[in-house]
Amino acid sequence: MYDFSKMTNRFNTNSYKWDVKENELPMWVADMDFETAPAIIDALHKRVDHKIFGYNTVPDDYFEAYQNWWERRHHFHMEKDWMMFVTGVVPAISSVVRKVTTVGENVLIMSPVYNIFYNSILNNGRHVLSSDLVFDGKEYHIDFEDLERKLSLSQTTLMIFCNPHNPIGKIWDKETLQKIGDLCAKHHVTVLSDEIHCDITNPQKEYIPFASVSKTNLENTVMCIAPTKAFNMAGMQTACIVVANEVLRHKVNRGINTDEVAEPNSFAICATKAAFNQSEDWINELNQYIQNNKDYAISFIQKEIKDVYVVPTEATYLLWIDCHKVCLDSVELTSFIRKKTGLYVSDGLEYGENGKAFIRMNVACPFERLKDGLNRFKEGIYLYQNK
Repeated sequence: MYDFSKMTNRFNTNSYKWDVKENELPMWVADMDFETAPAIIDALHKRVDHKIFGYNTVPDDYFEAYQNWWERRHHFHMEKDWMMFVTGVVPAISSVVRKVTTVGENVLIMSPVYNIFYNSILNNGRHVLSSDLVFDGKEYHIDFEDLERKLSLSQTTLMIFCNPHNPIGKIWDKETLQKIGDLCAKHHVTVLSDEIHCDITNPQKEYIPFASVSKTNLENTVMCIAPTKAFNMAGMQTACIVVANEVLRHKVNRGINTDEVAEPNSFAICATKAAFNQSEDWINELNQYIQNNKDYAISFIQKEIKDVYVVPTEATYLLWIDCHKVCLDSVELTSFIRKKTGLYVSDGLEYGENGKAFIRMNVACPFERLKDGLNRFKEGIYLYQNK
């Protein structure tokens, strides 16, 4: 029904992703090259046609759109009283760090993880404490002994959790979510769960909301969700924070209001409602298209680039690629590839020291563009190994 193979042109549109030279191909930041769902575009046209763009309120049906989507897609009931509008997941994370923790305290993460987590912690005077995920050469797992030791430190007061996990594309199972939740509650550590990638999953896979697995998790979680990643509308600046615990919710609510990130722009509400209420067929087809791209990319890399390995992925449209047989320094490798081929991918060091030998590649693009990118990647690796 939808033309995801359309070769969209984003040059000269003030696109952060496409602010590159004309011969370059950006496959780095988590931003898709697909037009968003038609229902969203129609809703935006209707809003523009009103021709007045003053201050906006957040209506009940905005929250109802979230509620219905999460019940239908993710089997999790959220009360309206738990929910707060916020301009984005990153502003929410930074605000929660400021309000729930104190300067000098530890905020725990599991590296390699979304690079902006580090900014939200360090820029606010807190310490990054990582319980590194363990890579066994094929996939990642959690070192629970290390995790508990670091959660038990008196200075550790918040854990920022990524579910599904960016950049490794892992969907955490119920048992893992429960174990993490129990450990955090035991050591009085609040959990902030970033679930922005939750609707981009392999067609036969389903993510589990962290707060949904137990009352313990529910009462100790700040859940950040949004339509922006899945429906490719990050520029709309719309998201939602869900907090069941009344005391914790009050803190978070005061934080986002004093930080002035709790007021919607003129397009945030209508775009969100159109996404969740009218675009389910679109997201289903998108996920299948992304899966096809992933399958092709993984097969291509296995056949054509023998010395790199793609970590198995269940979610997101990002590939996490182990390049340690080629180069232990992905900053050097990605810079070389970009200089020689024009392909712009992310170096793994951005996501933590234990990601230094990895590359992150975004495959959410038309198939012809994907093939171009993979051929450039192959050429770049070949040139690097034969320089």
